[in-house]
Amino acid sequence: DMSMKVLRTPDDRFRDLPGFAFAPHYTEIRDEDGTPIRIHHVDEGPRDAPPILLMHGNPTWAYLYRKMIPGLVATGRRVIAVDLVGCGRSDKPASRDDYTLARHYDWMSKWLVALDLENITLFCQDWGGTIGLYLVSAFPERFSGVIASNTGLPLGEGESEFMKMWVGMMKAAERFPWEMFVQGMTAPLSEAEVAAYRAPFPSPEYEAGIIKFPVLIAVQPDNPGAPINRVAWEKLKTFDKPFLTVFGALDPVSKGWEKRAQAEIPGAKSQDHAIIDHAHHFIQEDAPEELVAAISAFLKKND
Repeated sequence: DMSMKVLRTPDDRFRDLPGFAFAPHYTEIRDEDGTPIRIHHVDEGPRDAPPILLMHGNPTWAYLYRKMIPGLVATGRRVIAVDLVGCGRSDKPASRDDYTLARHYDWMSKWLVALDLENITLFCQDWGGTIGLYLVSAFPERFSGVIASNTGLPLGEGESEFMKMWVGMMKAAERFPWEMFVQGMTAPLSEAEVAAYRAPFPSPEYEAGIIKFPVLIAVQPDNPGAPINRVAWEKLKTFDKPFLTVFGALDPVSKGWEKRAQAEIPGAKSQDHAIIDHAHHFIQEDAPEELVAAISAFLKKND
């Protein structure tokens, strides 16, 4: 049997998390090797309304959107926050070798098609952006608009000093460095909030996916993900539906990518692009009200 070993975080890890009383929803997809993989999402608001799809990055999960979901439901939309494979309440293939960029794209493509989402407004950040932007390139007809925040689609054009440090460190890591997540990537979190972010990972053996993500960032010219992203980028350069960037001034990870998006994605013309001064990488923690306001204004303007 060559199928993947897959771990599933016990449900009791997710009991009584602060600010997160949302019911779980699950969709099973199959990897190309036949392995079933269960993907979790939060699903609030009317099921028949057009969806706002919220996609998180590494090492977070739908919990990152807890401060935004109620305000977005108030727009009258359906609000879906999905957990990437290896994260949150979604299944976690046990080996680092199970995770490739192509596989992440395939898993989330299958999930999107299984839910048959259409007329989607995407809000995406970090890896949720890279994977989300791939989905937009592959299924442009399913999306009515995109808000990209602290993210990008790397094309193998070389790495920053920050990225060299991060990838080098994570290549050798046996566990995820949670202390880095807490220091400098977000405004201060309570101990209970940090525990909620760590809830999906009862032990380091659950962390293969979040440890592997940095290695999959296709910044190096020889990264196997770079050719896939280049094809996706060419398609995004024809995306003419509304495309907004809202970036955090204090984010070291994706600095500058918003300029490229504004210059090269046709739908980015004449949108109200913004930089939020006090926001770090995990902008959803630092500026949830500002983001809800920006998304609401985007929906009104482009309706």
